[in-house]
Amino acid sequence: MATVKPFRAVRAQRDKIALVSSRSYESYTDAELGAQLEFNPLSFLHIISPSYKSQHETSAEERFSMIRSRYIEFKENNLLTKDEKPTFYIYKKVTKETTFCGIIAATSSEDYQNDIIKKHEETIHSREVLFEKYLKTVGFNAEPVLLTYPDNSIIENILLKYQEQRAEYEFTSRDMKSHYVWLVTDANDISTISDEFEKMNAIYIADGHHRSASSSLLTKDLKLSNSNHNGSEDYNFFMSYLIPESNLKISSFNRFVKDLNGLTKEQFLVKLDEWFSVTNLGQQLYNPSKKHHFSMYLDGEFYSLYLRKTIYKIKNALSDLDAQLLYDTILHPILGIDDLRNSDKLKYKPAKIAEIDLKTEVDSGKFKVSFGLYPATVAQLKAIADANLKMPPKSTYIEPKLRSGLTLYEF
Repeated sequence: MATVKPFRAVRAQRDKIALVSSRSYESYTDAELGAQLEFNPLSFLHIISPSYKSQHETSAEERFSMIRSRYIEFKENNLLTKDEKPTFYIYKKVTKETTFCGIIAATSSEDYQNDIIKKHEETIHSREVLFEKYLKTVGFNAEPVLLTYPDNSIIENILLKYQEQRAEYEFTSRDMKSHYVWLVTDANDISTISDEFEKMNAIYIADGHHRSASSSLLTKDLKLSNSNHNGSEDYNFFMSYLIPESNLKISSFNRFVKDLNGLTKEQFLVKLDEWFSVTNLGQQLYNPSKKHHFSMYLDGEFYSLYLRKTIYKIKNALSDLDAQLLYDTILHPILGIDDLRNSDKLKYKPAKIAEIDLKTEVDSGKFKVSFGLYPATVAQLKAIADANLKMPPKSTYIEPKLRSGLTLYEF
């Protein structure tokens, strides 16, 4: 049974939210970040990047303390205020291609620990610990974890009902995406939403594994230091954005490899032929059209790779995943790549952003060969999580990408 509850968000006023909220900090180039900080004094980035104009290096601990100070300043100047009532926040994001709509809510660290909130990616412990220190120092979370749940008509009807009303927030960001937020404060609607989630045996992390893991560490840490702990404290929960499975959009990451592991082009193609039916397509751009099909660009030409299913045996949900299959058949045995996360021979780029890069990155000489993958499905993500298996890095590029500073969760 999943615990999903309303919370009192810290947030900007209606007339300032377009200036305060931002894309995720990591998505900005240095030039974009500088421009935002120089020309928008209300940007949440001033909180997240407090040492922007500093002339000296700062330690992580110093930076975290500075973030806390800037956050307090924003609150003291009434740029951020805390809602009086626990609220569910319906958030809709509209792009040229898709509309996403879901609920920003508090979700349970205990559910994460008990595998009710299920995971499909490995996390790096050092990153978990660092972000837990960050959370403990700053005292808030500004970017929700993306969770997905089975489509539910009762929740959907509540979302649709509120979308007929005037939105609390309605603005268009500089990247031409429209954003809407409605507040759910009605006790009956809150109870219905919570009850529907409580009926679910599991919900799934789509994006935000490290944030979830760090929040779980924080819960354990603060629980030990609180002699009056009762389980209802805000630190027992973390902010999430929950959307139905049908609304989740998954695309793939392309792979770029710097060399052929000492093989000639001809030797490499011969080894590929053991696993795949290989077709040379010349200059014809090819995108995989179904699972277990791959595109490859090598030496000025595109190739289609169709898996020989009598050779490769599907043992479990993970071995059925194209990102794992590519590693098992090509990246590891032929190209000699052992560590998918840290290899300096391998680079990843989102396919939807860098489709043509399959060709241009290789033609430039930066890489010797590139691979395009067919996107994983929500069913595959769930099957891998249910089996307690973990996907290789960069197996999925998942949308929506969420904004920072839209709602903040304090603990």
